[in-house]
Amino acid sequence: MGWGTTMALQELLEQGFGKDQDLNCAEKILYGANIAYQLGFDAEDLKVAAGFGGGMAIESVCGALTGAIMVLGRLFVRERAHESDRIKELTKELFATYTEAMGSICCAPLKDAHRTEELKCQTVIIEAARVLDEIVNREDGQE
Repeated sequence: MGWGTTMALQELLEQGFGKDQDLNCAEKILYGANIAYQLGFDAEDLKVAAGFGGGMAIESVCGALTGAIMVLGRLFVRERAHESDRIKELTKELFATYTEAMGSICCAPLKDAHRTEELKCQTVIIEAARVLDEIVNREDGQE
């Protein structure tokens, strides 16, 4: 694929991307990845992440992870998910690696363990970005 990232998503978020935009966790990942990985989404496309924040508003799977899955789909699915098992395998890897680092993939326990008033869910989002960067960088070399 070779989109030639100029900056890792993790680094972009650590530098404060999205802080002044009042983005939810899914939006931070998708909007940031749009820049870091040069995905080509326009403002209308990015709206797809809106309902995924806060674990899809019910504290289910973390929005940062659902945003990351959107990015994986954009990068590694040619036409549709059923063309291969690749998106399933990458999603499983994302979840397993993230769970190992953070203890869960679900919003409620992640907030209990990692959210602070000062940083909000920044720690949770940065870890999702780190795992996504790792997968994207490795998979880009296999294209």
